[in-house]
This record gives sequence, structure tokens and C-alpha cells, in this order.
Amino acid sequence: MLTWLSDDEDFPAVCKALRDPDGLLAAGGVLSPARLVDAYSRGIFPWYNPGDPILWWSPDPRMVLFPQELVVQRSLAKVLRKRHYEIRVDTVFAEVIAGCSKPRAGQSGTWISAEMIAAYTRLHQMGVAHSIETWIDGRLAGGLYGIALGRAFYGESMFTLVPDASKIAFVHLVRQLQRWDFGVIDCQMNTPHLARFGAREIPRADFLAQLNNLINLPAVLTPWRFDHDLIE
Repeated sequence: MLTWLSDDEDFPAVCKALRDPDGLLAAGGVLSPARLVDAYSRGIFPWYNPGDPILWWSPDPRMVLFPQELVVQRSLAKVLRKRHYEIRVDTVFAEVIAGCSKPRAGQSGTWISAEMIAAYTRLHQMGVAHSIETWIDGRLAGGLYGIALGRAFYGESMFTLVPDASKIAFVHLVRQLQRWDFGVIDCQMNTPHLARFGAREIPRADFLAQLNNLINLPAVLTPWRFDHDLIE
């Protein structure tokens, strides 16, 4: 049975998440900063359509990318070596999340509602949510945003206005997280796009065991700054 949360009610144990749909754990509650940080620290994330109740998920298995297992396809490596771009971090978070909220080709809507944008913008102001941005010719060409707790990163969404721009940002993020000794990047759901970068599914129990350690490690100090030699 699905748990309906009041605003201050604790999450149920993730082992109570439904099998169909996979990982649906609870509904309701609020998107306050404290609620979101608590959710991510437990391997739970919100995902729902605008106008619907907030839905909280913890799928099993979990799609993750271990930074040291990053795979860069030869064609993308060639693009990266052109260095025709600039990587910036946390300079235009609002523009990045707005870009991610626009419907993709063939889609009629988006799950990143105004409510979600406001909630993650608050987390960004707290130094918890970050945007990684690809700039080309002085313009934002694409990027991604996500959450960092301790030495775990939770990828949320990406967008691109120029071919490969979001992939460029993603590779720089993963390489930088390697240097910062991040242990895992949560990709949430299995997609062929992420699998091409080396992401794979692991049991939820293994993911949670990793989180219990990683989220308690010292956080990287803000503001985030990326190294300039991440691409050989």
C-alpha cells in the first residue's frame, strides 16, 4: 500500500517501495529543503507530473555511475579535444534548470514544474544543488544540474542547445568528481544514454550502503571550481 505523507511525516523504509511501478515509495509532503536533503540522503527522489501529488521514488535496482568507470566514446573524445567551449559551474543555475524543464522533441510536457524549479533553486542557494554549464562563443550551449551530499552526486537532468554540449558538461563533471574522490553518481533510472557513459544497475541495498558512507564524508567547499586540465 502506498504511504501518503503529511508535511512533517517521516519517509517509510525504502524496502516498502512498490514493485509496480518500480520504486514508488510515497506520495504527498512538501518540497522543502530539509525534506529534499533527507530524501536524497536515504536514496529517495521526487518525480511527478505538474498538477499531481508529489511522488517519491527509490527504485531497485538503481542506475549509478562510478566515476572511475566513465566511458567516453571515441567520437565524443574528439569533440572534447577541440576545446571550442568553456566549462562554468554555478554561474547561471536558473537558466540551466529552465533549459532542462523544456519538453524534449516528441514530448508534450515536462516533469520539472515551477514548484520543482523553486525547490531546487533554494537548494542551489544553500550550496547543495549545482549547475555544470557548457558555454560556446559566449553563450550557454547546454549543461546539467544535480545535488551533492558529502561525496555523492545525484544527477537530475541535462539539456543541450548545441550538439554534444550536455555531454561535454557531463564528462567534465565526472572527471572532476574523480579528483574530489566522489564515490558514486546516482543516475536514478536506466537509460541507454547513461549506459553509454558506463553507468550500470546495482541492487538498491548496495547503493544505500554506499550512500551511508559517502554522504557523511566532508563536502567539497563552495563555490565549486573545476580544474582546467580534465581533458587530455
